[in-house]
Amino acid sequence: MRVRTRAVVASGVVLAVVAVLGIWFVARQVGQMRVTFAGRSCTVQADGQVGLDSQQMANAATIAAIGAQRGMPERAVVIALATAYQESSLRNLTGGDRDSVGLFQQRPSQGWGTPTEIQDPRYAARRFYAALKKVRGWEEMRVTDAAQAVQRSAFPEAYEKWAGDSEVLTRALLGEATGAVSCTTGTEPVMRGQAAAAALTEGLNLDWGLPGTESPADLTGLAVPADDERDGWRYAHWLVAHANDHGVKRVRFAGLEWTAKQGGWKTVDDGGDAAGRVLAEVFGDV
Repeated sequence: MRVRTRAVVASGVVLAVVAVLGIWFVARQVGQMRVTFAGRSCTVQADGQVGLDSQQMANAATIAAIGAQRGMPERAVVIALATAYQESSLRNLTGGDRDSVGLFQQRPSQGWGTPTEIQDPRYAARRFYAALKKVRGWEEMRVTDAAQAVQRSAFPEAYEKWAGDSEVLTRALLGEATGAVSCTTGTEPVMRGQAAAAALTEGLNLDWGLPGTESPADLTGLAVPADDERDGWRYAHWLVAHANDHGVKRVRFAGLEWTAKQGGWKTVDDGGDAAGRVLAEVFGDV
């Protein structure tokens, strides 16, 4: 009887351990999805809808811009965004599995760079695109297969679940949709005045490589030259995506205007003043 009782107890312990491990595995797989949709303050609509918070939105916009600046096809941006979705929930993490850090959870010990370098979203995105470009035939691969060829994850199928959302984001952030990025921001901007305008100008130059950005005389902000409507919406959506962390009050392009107060886009009569350029206004100094 004692032997049998011990066997039953041991069997129960094994089953309990298996159950706990199963719960942990499922939580690991879906946990990031729960984080992604918590506290959304930005909505992206471009043949589909995605909700992100302001931090995720800003990081997604930078990843897309770096891809465009490097001349990578839209497919590459989709893959990069799906990878960052899975690896960090589009957050610039200070840690992770073993020595992994940043948006793509790149590891210094594997030659991706120093921890400081990897935690620069622009550096991390450039390194990801450079590695993707070396993957033979990545253009024809499924999103998850191309991402896995770069990342070598223990969960090679995990990237695919983010493909649809990443396609929506890519269409919007690369200017294929009009007024597609809408964000609500706090009442107290992180930055104001000339400091905010200078940070926006620097960010645009670093992400897009834009020369010729200037400050219009009639507002505290900047005017971004746009060769065509697609470029204009790329920059306009980038500005809205970075509104929360750069104190953007208003963005205007092609007869539409986004404001921090409204959180969305509406039709305006700009009198032709914004023709060929995107106008951005930041919150003034108190």
